[in-house]
Amino acid sequence: MTGSAAHDSADVAAVARDLAESEALFARPRVEPDVTAAYGEHPDQVVDFYAPRGGLEGVPLVVVLHGGAWRAPYDRWHLTPFAGFLARRGFAVANVEYRRGSEGGAGGSGAGPVAGRWPETFDDIATVMDALPALVADALPQADPRRIVVTGHSAGGHLALWATARHVLPVGSPWRLDAPPRLRGVVAIAPIADFATAVELGVCGGAVVQLLGGEGELKARGDSADPSALLPTGIATAVVQGRNDIVVPQAVAEAYVDAAARAGEMVGITLLEDVGHYAPVDPGADACAVVAEELAQLAY
Repeated sequence: MTGSAAHDSADVAAVARDLAESEALFARPRVEPDVTAAYGEHPDQVVDFYAPRGGLEGVPLVVVLHGGAWRAPYDRWHLTPFAGFLARRGFAVANVEYRRGSEGGAGGSGAGPVAGRWPETFDDIATVMDALPALVADALPQADPRRIVVTGHSAGGHLALWATARHVLPVGSPWRLDAPPRLRGVVAIAPIADFATAVELGVCGGAVVQLLGGEGELKARGDSADPSALLPTGIATAVVQGRNDIVVPQAVAEAYVDAAARAGEMVGITLLEDVGHYAPVDPGADACAVVAEELAQLAY
């Protein structure tokens, strides 16, 4: 087989893996939450809570932020099997919804759903993270608010990293915290963690550019939104990444880890062989157990 033919064969295999993984995840039945609470007036400003199975008390809380390129068609429901899986592993779980991009193209062009809203997407993540202690006290008294770990997948991995870095946002940012958030850590799963690399690779059809409101806003808004620009955080951070991910390629995660190292911070990265984009949040895949173990190592 020639080099070109081998490359084409690898591409076909990667696409087939991606399709199989996504179909497996999205085919899983929805797992209904135990409690749902609102953190704002918009219909998307809600959190679904899952109690730890087995009657456990004083357990860690995992905050889950879903992906989907910050676009409206993808909501928290596709991660309810993942939330239920974590609850069965003994975690209390908060599965967060947030405002995403509009259904139609920019300016009503009909070009397809737009990625994210500026500033509403970030407003929601900041608001829900600040509201969680009170919400959890009411909805999940089994959870220990001193042991909170944040995780997110893909675009949600970006938001998870951003949520843990608000204390290093530029001075004057409405989302900035005066002190680090009280978190045990963050596990970012196939995250859109480095905007420059994601833009270069055209990740998710230019989703980063859309999230920030256009190419003219990349620099100004990127300084307040790009996890690679918000380092070091001083918060334990782990990245889980499939080597065969063609949606958010390994290079994006590695660029973030490299940026952290340059900032004097060590970020652990676990690279999973023969794993694409969706398996790490699919309870039927071995990769999902790896994510649960990373969460446990930070939480306990």
